[in-house]
Amino acid sequence: MDMKSNLSRRDFLKIGTVSTLGAAGIAALAQQSQAVAETPPARPENDQGVIDHSVHGGNMTTGDVDTTSPGAFDPAKYLTHFDYGTVTTLPGGQTLREWNIYAVDQEIEVAPGVKFPGWAYGLEGQPPQIPGPTFRCTEGDRLRFNFGNGSAHPHTIHFHGIHPPSMDGFTPVLKTGERFTYEFDAKPFGLHLYHCHTPPLKRHIHKGLYGTFIIDPPGGREPAHEMVMMMNAFDTNFDGENEIYAANTVAFHYAKHPIQVKVGDLIRIYLVNITEFDPVNSLHLHSSMYKLFRTGTRLDHYELTDTVTMGQGERHILEFAPEFPGRYMFHAHQSELAELGWMGFFDARA
Repeated sequence: MDMKSNLSRRDFLKIGTVSTLGAAGIAALAQQSQAVAETPPARPENDQGVIDHSVHGGNMTTGDVDTTSPGAFDPAKYLTHFDYGTVTTLPGGQTLREWNIYAVDQEIEVAPGVKFPGWAYGLEGQPPQIPGPTFRCTEGDRLRFNFGNGSAHPHTIHFHGIHPPSMDGFTPVLKTGERFTYEFDAKPFGLHLYHCHTPPLKRHIHKGLYGTFIIDPPGGREPAHEMVMMMNAFDTNFDGENEIYAANTVAFHYAKHPIQVKVGDLIRIYLVNITEFDPVNSLHLHSSMYKLFRTGTRLDHYELTDTVTMGQGERHILEFAPEFPGRYMFHAHQSELAELGWMGFFDARA
């Protein structure tokens, strides 16, 4: 009997983590899948790895991933952390920003008890993470990325934006232990991303080799409460279909731990879609609307909306100010993606 063919993405989240089940448990789930579809499940106890039917679509994992152990990934910290590199000045007066970055094989936790064998970028002296570090600079800065491959697989770093083809990151492909320095001037200002470009591309991206890359305009932007959201997903059983969706890797993290904001404050979201295996992803905001700056490469043009749909590699800057106190839900407007982890709240207080 082929159990794999009987388990859907929803079946996966109904049990929380397949890795904690024995063969008997998987067989029982397969036999009951039709009954589950027809009969609403009972509200679960507070065991890790199961689903709480109290939020959008009736689903949310209970328990928490480990965010406190040494090297553990914390979506709350990632949200607002920007790395500006080591800053010096070149003889001509140009600002030089330099980073030492590496790639390694790294297991991560994407939902309570659900582990994923990823590939991750990290900065020298810091643990690897998925998404990778958020690099930030100003248009016109000279950027230098010293990259070393510590993974068992070949990797590169491809930066979106404008730079010489020799610095594009499609080649050279670095084998284990090899190094390469990418160096170019930052342009144009806006929201960009970086990722591994080694074939097969979908595997290297899906496994976690990606991050956000922000180039500020000269003079900067209006002061705001800024944050990065990278829409990503994980195929935990490697069948070419994602079982977990999130903003910043951990399913439902910002639903369980709402993002604290103040009424009237300007909120700026750097939103990037890196989701593999799905043609689009999206962000819908409840109870408000946001200014949408596509790719962030212009300061004088925006749309006012509450939903944006994005293909892989698209990125936009969203700005809004909560008018009323309360919880503002945000989530993918593909319902299944929201039910499988991609939703959260802003908690606006006076």
